[in-house]
Amino acid sequence: MNRSLTLKLGAIALLILLLLIPLLMINGVIQERQQLRDGVLEDIARSSSYSQQLSGPLMVVPYRKTVRTWKTNNKTNERYQDVGEERGRLYFLPERFELDGQVQTELRARGIYEARLFHADNRISGHFSVPAQLGIKEDFADYRFDQPFLAVGISDIRGIENALKLELNDQKLDFVPGSQVGWLGEGVHVTLPALDAKQVTELAFAFDLRLQGTGQLQILPVGKTSKVSLAANWPHPSFIGNYLPAQREITDQGFTANWQTSFFSTNLQEALSSCVSGGQCEAFSGRSFGVSFIDPVDQYLKSDRAIKYALLFIVLTFAGFFLFEVLKSLAVHPVQYALVGVALAFFYLLLLSLSEHIGFALAYLLSASGCVLLIGFYVCHVLRSVHHGLSFSAGLAALYGLLYGLLSAEDYALLMGSLLLFGLLGVFMVLTRKLDWYGIGQKTAKPLAFDIGAVE
Repeated sequence: MNRSLTLKLGAIALLILLLLIPLLMINGVIQERQQLRDGVLEDIARSSSYSQQLSGPLMVVPYRKTVRTWKTNNKTNERYQDVGEERGRLYFLPERFELDGQVQTELRARGIYEARLFHADNRISGHFSVPAQLGIKEDFADYRFDQPFLAVGISDIRGIENALKLELNDQKLDFVPGSQVGWLGEGVHVTLPALDAKQVTELAFAFDLRLQGTGQLQILPVGKTSKVSLAANWPHPSFIGNYLPAQREITDQGFTANWQTSFFSTNLQEALSSCVSGGQCEAFSGRSFGVSFIDPVDQYLKSDRAIKYALLFIVLTFAGFFLFEVLKSLAVHPVQYALVGVALAFFYLLLLSLSEHIGFALAYLLSASGCVLLIGFYVCHVLRSVHHGLSFSAGLAALYGLLYGLLSAEDYALLMGSLLLFGLLGVFMVLTRKLDWYGIGQKTAKPLAFDIGAVE
């Protein structure tokens, strides 16, 4: 390969490396704007309420147990009985747990950033079946029981929007703040009537809970059998947690979802025992499920994904320029390569700034159209041919269309990208199959000037 061709290819490679500088700067702006957005959303959640997880209800029965131990007097070697008292708690999960929730979402804005809040109207019901002697099989006479209470864990109690009243059999009882169970976290509790510990006790319960939150709503299925139904006006749910809905329906107006679990699938009783005895409560609280009210159009994420293809775009555009040079015996100056490359880089800055105000799809259309028109106008004069300029612009527009397809089809991005590159390589090889690369530099290329009157 002759010297002139080597110098041209070296200059093009150097330009590509230099264009990485503005691309990295634009990528830094994307990250900065995303962090600013996340900070604003965090501030909005801090001012209202965070994601919510509902854990409970659990029935808690505090007890005091008389403990007798035999000890030996070191001086007289006489044995005597020492009587002490041990305090503890018994925990009971519901036999049946049901939650029926109706969720409405709303937007809270601060500047150009918006956070999505939800308001969940929940009807929670079920029943407890407390065994005779509270399940204690030995030394029952040594136990004395204090007032039982019902505990409900709510991860952010600021989101409670109604006065909570428990319907227990034929009674109505008021909840008070605090779950009174450390590992359950924040929440509420209600004192229950004293139990007749010698016999089986059936307690039916129900209460209404209106809960506000941001981001996610999760529910811990505490019942031996648990049924949860959620309906919302949000058409883009993301179902999260350890269990997917048994049935779900998603439309343009919203979604409905139903979950059903049992102790056989959750093993929650064993997780509760491990939590109470060993303090390892992650397994208990982690057996939740729910829904995330995500925004499907994250302009920062898509802009970040788009700029990852910037280098490929520049290489393909420069390859198109180079193809015109070698096939049409034209001379394109490195400065002209550089100006086209800078225009390609500015596309990503336009995309980011516009998408913050008008949405990603329209911002992409306007940014790509502007870049294609600008580069097409310039290339018509660089190549001194309207036909060549329009052909180049059409190819560039097709590349932008393929990029949007790659961004939209995340699951098939690798396949589409591979086919695109393979296809472009095939086109390049077909067009240059008869080209004498050794003879390129020996031909006299026609230097081209920026002359509007010379455009065909």
